[in-house]
Amino acid sequence: MTDAAPATDDIEAIRDVAPALPDDAEGVERVRRALVEWYEADHRDYPWRRTENAYEILVSEVMSQQTQLDRVVAAWEDFLERWPTAADLADADRSDVVSFWTSHSLGYNNRAKYLHEAARQVEEEYDGTFPESPDELQELMGVGPYTANAVASFAFNNGDAVVDTNVKRVLHRAFDVPDDDSAFEDVAQFLMPEGESRVWNNAVMELGGVACGKTPRCDEAGCPWRAWCHAYETGDFTAPDVPTQPTFEGSRRQMRGRVVRILGEYDELDLDTLGPRVRVDYGGEHGREWLRGLVDDLADDGLVDVDEGTDDVVVRLRQ
Repeated sequence: MTDAAPATDDIEAIRDVAPALPDDAEGVERVRRALVEWYEADHRDYPWRRTENAYEILVSEVMSQQTQLDRVVAAWEDFLERWPTAADLADADRSDVVSFWTSHSLGYNNRAKYLHEAARQVEEEYDGTFPESPDELQELMGVGPYTANAVASFAFNNGDAVVDTNVKRVLHRAFDVPDDDSAFEDVAQFLMPEGESRVWNNAVMELGGVACGKTPRCDEAGCPWRAWCHAYETGDFTAPDVPTQPTFEGSRRQMRGRVVRILGEYDELDLDTLGPRVRVDYGGEHGREWLRGLVDDLADDGLVDVDEGTDDVVVRLRQ
């Protein structure tokens, strides 16, 4: 790393919210080097870590928002085999992309829709070349601040410090950072060497995923920050509160996914033929009115077409 040593005033200021950090520039540099060297010596070999292709990285980031990384690998490889470039994805039928998403259990189908639209934007608004800065990347459909920063970091090495649940847990335990978003962001940005967002963000997320998970594996994983870690010294491995994820089983999101998957198997279905395929207990509270609400939502999202026939309502995936 070639980043200049942090100024004494900067260290004193950041230690107000990270009291377990070293109080001198040399100590901070040791913290930085220890993490990067640990990561470069050995880390999980996910295929998107071997590419700097912004499209491939965007696909991995969107897929991993709701799916465990080990499960994302096969889906990511299948997706890129089918649509290897942003241009290929932009030319695809949206219904095919949504059906792929559903068949691989990748979470909200809207994310497939947004990814498809983002590819179209790259082709039509950016002449096939991905924007490089986090601010520009957020202009793409469905790309929020976190995803934009991840793509900027891993594809172009010009992102800010990533702050996700894993990183918050690491900083809270290691340097006694309070459970406060601004504090986490300040400490994360302070620690990241300038111009090193690619390796640094990968490294700190790897630390949170491998060594400093909900159940810490400090010695087993050879945590590189044990020499400074407040939690390792005190034995208090309390982690910041994490909002509970809503239950997926039986949720409206799950039912929407079923509708899309079923319609992918048929040219079209009327509501009362579709209903029992979506829920075995179709009827009553979860009857025709409930199903119509689902398909109307999907139509609003551009995923299905709803035809008001003379005899019945017919639903099909939008082409």
